[in-house]
Amino acid sequence: MWPWDGFHAGWMGWWMSLWMAFWLAVLILLVWIVARAAGGQSWRIDEPPEQTLKRRYARGEIEREDYERRLSDLRK
Repeated sequence: MWPWDGFHAGWMGWWMSLWMAFWLAVLILLVWIVARAAGGQSWRIDEPPEQTLKRRYARGEIEREDYERRLSDLRK
């Protein structure tokens, strides 16, 4: 009798399924982390540049002087 038939084959299938689910979860997590690091919503092109600038200022990414200078440049 082979060691992988019957009861052992069933357990082997479950372990393989669990490992596949684990690696799929790791892959999804990595994709999510990369997407968050890339800025999340910054890929949207339907947002006007002034709105993007306001959002960055509100988040504290840029200082007031930088915000005003860039806003002035956009409005020229």
